[in-house]
Amino acid sequence: MADSTSHYPTELERAVQLRDGSELRLRPIRPDDAPRLVELYDRLSRHTAYQRFFTVMRRLPPNWARVLASVDYHRRLALVGEHGPELVAVARYEPTDEPDTVEVAFVVQDEYQGKGIGTILLHALLDAAQARGIHRFRAYVLAENSRMLDLLARFTHVRERRFQNGVVNTLFEPAPSPTPPARAS
Repeated sequence: MADSTSHYPTELERAVQLRDGSELRLRPIRPDDAPRLVELYDRLSRHTAYQRFFTVMRRLPPNWARVLASVDYHRRLALVGEHGPELVAVARYEPTDEPDTVEVAFVVQDEYQGKGIGTILLHALLDAAQARGIHRFRAYVLAENSRMLDLLARFTHVRERRFQNGVVNTLFEPAPSPTPPARAS
């Protein structure tokens, strides 16, 4: 696991505008974000924490935060949404035992939900993955998490959906780009 920023992909940094007109800074995670991941977890509702981790912990263990903040920016990547000094959202992908597929996970702090951050993060993460040669994705989503399931259904090409023990296992690919209309000459 990489814990240096020698290959930090600055091309993934950008400001994005949310539905309410506010601005969020999107960038790759860095190892020094570990304490801010713990702080983000502390601000999540129990419901949101459960939807992301499938369990509720009193606190995100610092050693988990260090692992989550240390990525190689290729096989493991996480993008964070920053509002001021705080992390308010994270989207990530991790390798799976399937060589051509990565697992994705997302979390958006409760007060920032419904502003389009999930859609922005999904597109940014899929674009970054495709630029790194990754085209197949898997997500394990609680069946009750209709917002995430709807996001995947609307903006990706779902190849497979399996339901087991309250969890929807979804295999998907980026949706094909719409073909631009033909221009008359």
